Amino acid sequence: MKTIKAGIVGGTGYTGVELLRLLALHPNIELRAITSRGEAGTAVADIFPSLRGHVDLVFTAPDDAKLEECDVVFFATPNGVAMQHAPALLKAGVRVIDLAADYRIKDVAVWEKWYGMTHASPELIAEAVYGLPEVNREAIKSAQLLANPGCYPTASQLGYLPLIENKLIETSGLIADCKSGVSGAGRSANVGILMSEVNESVKAYAVPGHRHLPEIQQGLEGAAGASVDLTFVPHLMPMTRGIHSTLYAKLLNTDADLQSIFEQRYAAEPFVDVLPAGSHPETRTVRGVNTCRIAVHRPQDGDTVVVLSAIDNLVKGAAGQAIQNLNIMFGLDEQTGLQGIGLLP
Repeated sequence: MKTIKAGIVGGTGYTGVELLRLLALHPNIELRAITSRGEAGTAVADIFPSLRGHVDLVFTAPDDAKLEECDVVFFATPNGVAMQHAPALLKAGVRVIDLAADYRIKDVAVWEKWYGMTHASPELIAEAVYGLPEVNREAIKSAQLLANPGCYPTASQLGYLPLIENKLIETSGLIADCKSGVSGAGRSANVGILMSEVNESVKAYAVPGHRHLPEIQQGLEGAAGASVDLTFVPHLMPMTRGIHSTLYAKLLNTDADLQSIFEQRYAAEPFVDVLPAGSHPETRTVRGVNTCRIAVHRPQDGDTVVVLSAIDNLVKGAAGQAIQNLNIMFGLDEQTGLQGIGLLP
């Protein structure tokens, strides 16, 4: 059996612990290093008791030399960290999977505008592969540097792609109305995500512009071969996990069998589940798993199409998709380590 030595930079956030949860049971993975400046010297299981008996490593300070001994390194860090360390790791022959946004946007100027910093390794952006397997599977196989997609972009692109690829909708006036659980805001202390602040309340945020907007547009424009006009409005929901995207567009062909088109597009995709006609996917059905559940509707048989897309933001929207990409990169069955069933209730 192939053994892959893996390291994680930034193992104390929600994405980091989700990576640990999934990698600990991956039959081909040997966890070699988990870094955290703030928790260096502390046992992983002391911070995350759920991992007792599964992960016996101790958090260490970031050390490029130790990480260079790995076959692959995941960056579960804030934006702006991976771009500083990736060049040395790549030079040492390590494959890098960045779960932040450092290499997602191909236009450096656009990235710097939305993320508010100067890119530290712009020369690597061109070679970075965008890790949406349902689109870039062949390129992912040989990727040395992989940009794992964001959570909102994953749910939104998977919902729109069959329509855009088949030229069924107008590419102007697209609307993505998306909702996220609180874990999408990270694990750091923040008054705005305290339980008493978010419980029994729903709010939109970043309406003037969210930094996932250019990532979604980039993917949709790649499929359309033309510019795409998208309004993207995220909302914060009083739940821990989940992304629900309600996607609107105007149909160019009202005779198209939308259900069949979606079913055919994703028939061979192990992690996209197109629900029967008339269904309404729920975030609770994808909690803890790497599945995107999709339903397509045409209200009142009119010329508006509505696509509903649900994922777990920490799994298909982050750690699970990163492991799906790792499996592809290392020639493993794509579903290895990801065969879980959603948690209910």
